Amino acid sequence: MLQEESFKESDEEEIVKDHHPSSLPYLQGSTFASILEDTITELRVLSECNNELRIAKTISDMKLLIALKYGVRQLPVTDELEKYLSDVLSSTYVGLSVNRSFEPLKEYVKKWLDEKTYRATLAEDEIRNRGIRHDLNKQLRQQRNYIKTKIYETDTRSRYVENWQRARTEQHLQTIYDKEIVPSRVIEYFKQRADYEQRVHAEVELLTNIRINETLEKVESWMNKYDTDMEAIDLKIQLKKNEYQDMFDRRLEKHDQMMKDWIHFKEEREKARLYREKMMNSAIIIQAWWRGLLVRRQLGPYKVKKKKGDAAKKK
Repeated sequence: MLQEESFKESDEEEIVKDHHPSSLPYLQGSTFASILEDTITELRVLSECNNELRIAKTISDMKLLIALKYGVRQLPVTDELEKYLSDVLSSTYVGLSVNRSFEPLKEYVKKWLDEKTYRATLAEDEIRNRGIRHDLNKQLRQQRNYIKTKIYETDTRSRYVENWQRARTEQHLQTIYDKEIVPSRVIEYFKQRADYEQRVHAEVELLTNIRINETLEKVESWMNKYDTDMEAIDLKIQLKKNEYQDMFDRRLEKHDQMMKDWIHFKEEREKARLYREKMMNSAIIIQAWWRGLLVRRQLGPYKVKKKKGDAAKKK
């Protein structure tokens, strides 16, 4: 019991603390909060499930959606009325749920009335500014007409002065032309003559250059021919030189071979002569020995002949 009484006292103290002069009873506040909660839920469901509204909104925001699709940067765009209504209902629901009062709704209403008064003031200022702008535009047109008038007068005066000055200028130019026409014609004649001489000189120089170029081309061709012929002649000379060198080498080799053969022949001849001389000397020695032997032994032709008387005696 004591605990229940203490809880009741604490609840009463909290109710007294939370009590606000404009607060509603708990039952009424909860009822209004439930109604607003259902309203907020229905609005959200309606905004999420209303396909026709979504299609209409998509069609109206087609340019923005295309820009967002292709990455074009856009300023943030919101549905002000829907956002405002959602904020009002949400704030009122929170106020009824927490404080059981319509203070947020009063603040929004007061704010809306202040904005309405401010807009009315702005409308009055706009009307007054339109009148002032109309007067200023009228003064501006008058000033513009005045400026145009002054400009026209100034242009007229300057036009007359310019025409007079132009006439004087033309007169002076004609006088100068009359004074300078004869010298100008003489100058033009000599200028044409100089141009003619220059053209003749250019043509002669061109022909001379052509002849010089042709001569240079011929000289170059003859030099090329000379170089080609000299190369051919040098080649022939080199070939002949090589041929004569080969022939000289062959003759030299042949001469060397002949000299070697002659030396060999002389050596062989000398050997044969020495051999014959040796054989001759040997034969002479042998014949001398043989003859001496025959003589000593009285053989052969050196045999002693017997006398005829001696032979008969023997018989």
